[in-house]
Amino acid sequence: MSDTSPADPMAEAFEAQRDRLRAVAYRMLGSHADAEDVVQEAWLRLSRQDTATLHNLAGWLTTVVGRISLDVLRSRQARPEASYDDRLPELVVTLDDGPAPDDAAVLADSVGPALLVVLESLGPSERLAFVLHDLFAVPFDEIARILGKSTAAAKMLASRARRKVRAVERPAGAAREQREVVQAFLAAARHGDFGELLRVLDPEVRLTVDTPSGVVVTLGATKVASGARLSADAAAQGRAALVDGRPGIISWREDGSPLSVVAFTVVDGRITDMTVVIDQARLALMKLPDPA
Repeated sequence: MSDTSPADPMAEAFEAQRDRLRAVAYRMLGSHADAEDVVQEAWLRLSRQDTATLHNLAGWLTTVVGRISLDVLRSRQARPEASYDDRLPELVVTLDDGPAPDDAAVLADSVGPALLVVLESLGPSERLAFVLHDLFAVPFDEIARILGKSTAAAKMLASRARRKVRAVERPAGAAREQREVVQAFLAAARHGDFGELLRVLDPEVRLTVDTPSGVVVTLGATKVASGARLSADAAAQGRAALVDGRPGIISWREDGSPLSVVAFTVVDGRITDMTVVIDQARLALMKLPDPA
């Protein structure tokens, strides 16, 4: 819901930018609700601004949205566990019974969701630098001002993020290597091997659990490893799957109804993101294959 008035020239100028600003905030935050809040806060700040001093409204608004989004991301890091009203995007799940799906065509339909997952694994500064520059063509000198860093540092952050993002598109051999990392994680979880869990988990790994009461997020290898037994138990009787092109596990109850879907993102030999869906209403809406 917009608080702007179409009769106000400044409001009209803002409305012309709203969709783009929402897109920036969503890719920064991965939450439609948070993105709307950020855009509305940008409007409130604009309404208090002396517009005579604004020579580039689009650039000014992008900077404001970037700074607010950065604050939200940093706040999330300060609160390792949080619950979000936004539901996770729809997942595409297929059984992974054949040889390693190494050809690019297998991943073609999952680039969008996979990108969002990888963005979630980036640090706040990395994410801002990559999103603003690579997705919205914001110059590095403007990004540097938002971050309070040098232009060279902003370029380095974007480059580091770009390498992580490109990892989801690695060709031959990548899928096989990723599945091996997932199997190592599951084995370590079942045996309670905490040291091995920390070896295969990225230090900033993100665990997202879709429950009936909302989406709960846990950050950090130590906390994720501590709760890894749940994932291992859920996957023990499951079957290997591809979830948005990522290695995953589907588990069913004895009556054939779905119990859980677990998806993993693996970057440079470590798990950077885990998504666990246990919400029965959500599972019922997913087009899951039948158990064998």
